Amino acid sequence: MADENGYVDEDGYFGEAVAAGYDASSAEMFAPRVVGPTVEFLAGLAGDGGRALELGVGTGRIALPLAGRGVRVHGVDLSRAMVERLRAKPGGAAVPVTIGDFATTRVPGAFDLAYLVFNTIMNLTSQDAQVDCFRTAAAHLVPGGCFVVEVVVPELRRLPPGQEAVPFRVDGRRLGFDVYDVATQSVSSHHVEVADGRGTYLAIPFRYVWPAELDLMARLAGMRLRERWSDWERSAFTGESRQHVSVWEKTGAW
Repeated sequence: MADENGYVDEDGYFGEAVAAGYDASSAEMFAPRVVGPTVEFLAGLAGDGGRALELGVGTGRIALPLAGRGVRVHGVDLSRAMVERLRAKPGGAAVPVTIGDFATTRVPGAFDLAYLVFNTIMNLTSQDAQVDCFRTAAAHLVPGGCFVVEVVVPELRRLPPGQEAVPFRVDGRRLGFDVYDVATQSVSSHHVEVADGRGTYLAIPFRYVWPAELDLMARLAGMRLRERWSDWERSAFTGESRQHVSVWEKTGAW
């Protein structure tokens, strides 16, 4: 069941069926070579003993190791099934989580850092919801605090005339492809998995968003771009980059 922003709760795309196998299906994102630079980057922005708000905390892929660095992490997520996996992990019960739509949910206190990783901003399937998310992040930040988003650059250059689909995974057991609608700036991610001779199919809607569009959302929320990189290790962002890690800073006037 989706809320008014298109973000789907625990009865829908991120319910028990997805939560049960989420860590395994995203195993490459849990690898130390991926998690380590992410946590190092975020911990540096939060500072020693700082407070961080993770929007879309999920099963704790980043929240748990970041908390292990001494950052006081608070999570927000709409899926109870995903959060139950977080709380079952070592240290998971110590990470407070508020159940709610991360585009609009407010939690007590002020934070040095707010962040959205692994393309989660695209789970908000309308521009209004994405704008609300930036405003929500800014409302939680102290002046000078930072909002970080990791998200792909839309791969429209890979679409020849007349083609709408871009494959992102093809192997002996799993097939994945994204279908773009450039008129509505929407994209649906399709997943087919075959196990023991039986297939399963899942389609999840997203809204792709451009770096410049995110910068405008930040300005509307009283933030300004501080830095943009191609990855968590601060590689230069160029016209060939397939993703970006962007940092916006809350201005003192907000």
